[in-house]
Amino acid sequence: MDMHTVVVGSSGTTADDVIAVARGAARVEPATEALAAVAAARQVIDDLAAKPDPVYGVSTGFGALAVRHISPDLRAQLQRNIVRSHAAGMGPRVEREVVRALMFLRLKTLASGRTGVRPVVVETMAALLNAGITPVVHEYGSLGCSGDLAPLSHCALALLGEGDAEGPDGVVRPAAELLAEHGIAPVELREKEGLALLNGTDGMLGMLVMACADLARLFTSADITAALSLEALLGTDKVLAPELHAIRPHPGQAASADNMLRVLADSGLTGHHQDDAPRVQDAYSIRCAPQVAGAGRDTLAHARLVADRELAAAVDNPVVLPDGRVESNGNFHGAPVAYALDFLAIAAADLASIAERRTDRLLDKNRSHGLPPFLAADAGVDSGLMIAQYTQAALVSELKRLAVPASVDSIPSSAMQEDHVSMGWSAARKLRTAVDNLTRVIAVELVAATRAVELRTGLTPAPATRAVLAAVRAAGVEGPGGDRYLAPDLAAADAFVRSGGLVAAAETVTGPLA
Repeated sequence: MDMHTVVVGSSGTTADDVIAVARGAARVEPATEALAAVAAARQVIDDLAAKPDPVYGVSTGFGALAVRHISPDLRAQLQRNIVRSHAAGMGPRVEREVVRALMFLRLKTLASGRTGVRPVVVETMAALLNAGITPVVHEYGSLGCSGDLAPLSHCALALLGEGDAEGPDGVVRPAAELLAEHGIAPVELREKEGLALLNGTDGMLGMLVMACADLARLFTSADITAALSLEALLGTDKVLAPELHAIRPHPGQAASADNMLRVLADSGLTGHHQDDAPRVQDAYSIRCAPQVAGAGRDTLAHARLVADRELAAAVDNPVVLPDGRVESNGNFHGAPVAYALDFLAIAAADLASIAERRTDRLLDKNRSHGLPPFLAADAGVDSGLMIAQYTQAALVSELKRLAVPASVDSIPSSAMQEDHVSMGWSAARKLRTAVDNLTRVIAVELVAATRAVELRTGLTPAPATRAVLAAVRAAGVEGPGGDRYLAPDLAAADAFVRSGGLVAAAETVTGPLA
């Protein structure tokens, strides 16, 4: 077994494994002990199915229709019908990595031995992932309660050999054709199995896990660009001293301050705030950078804690308990995940907001302490980075709208049986947009800060700054000079930040940053 195989046991999974399957080429293999636990739980369901007493999800309808007892000859049809009827999503296709994360996390819960499915269901889900078959899932169809119902249903439909899916070649075709080409037999569902495939927080959790990974990189990237802006504005690094942050002991704040201090080590540009135009203090967007980014880091730490708990969970209704009882529950409610997703959207918006204020300061000759207007070569003839800041401001404004929480907007469904929902899927979808936009905002600050540092002729930037400058120029972002077609520079900076190139460049000098 190689390092690209993720083994799924009965006790949950890790964020790293989710990302390896969703974004990488990792294969999935259910552990032997997990398949044994699955088989044991299935025996409990088979025993209940043989009894005359109605059991929710085994021998009854679902949701508001749970009052109807279903006879044995109709139960397979019941399970097929719930998948078909719930595969009712609309709108654009959801990204491949999101669907793979969703499928893997549903597999994780099926492997827990708490859902009552047969081992063949677990094995077939793993086979689809390993074959690179990605069901077509649509943007709309989840209220984040009773699970991500429509998205999970579209995935379950592919297990049945129905609906559409994307093959490993990226072409969308009927799922039946793709399964046949890869030698995968469609699943014929039995009692409880259709319900078990639909009842989970897997979509919103997968997006939370990936957003946490992306935001961790972006918080470090923002510390680097903040340090470069401080340098370009001839600010003081005294506010980054560890003893100052120790007396307000928020760990994220201390980590951000330390990152900035290490990037600025041995800079010839810092400490000039008392020179020609004396400043007692730098502006908040410079001086308070660790406090704002640090609060975001601590929010991220909370979100990761929530994600880790959910990754260890078995979310289904009803569930098979260790003592053999089959009990209904509300664990499918997405509130814990939805809140974390909304918190992160707020943190992303505020981090973008302070980055934009630093960029604007770099471009304003009245506040930039000697830099040319808009960092232009010949202001008036050239506009410099004027409109780059417009773009950044538009992104920040959008981020503020995306920070409005989805989780406070419950809407009742299922004939008022499901009368309070989490909207966690919606929170996750808007957070993905927020993360993309935050990346672009940081990229614009990087373009401005690197140009401004290079315009400080006669002063030597920090070694880490010089490493960033060399790397960003090699990545296709041009330095100071006359006006040119600017969109390619911004796109190159965006790609540089998104790929982790900015962090990697700084770390060649600083060593690993937090």
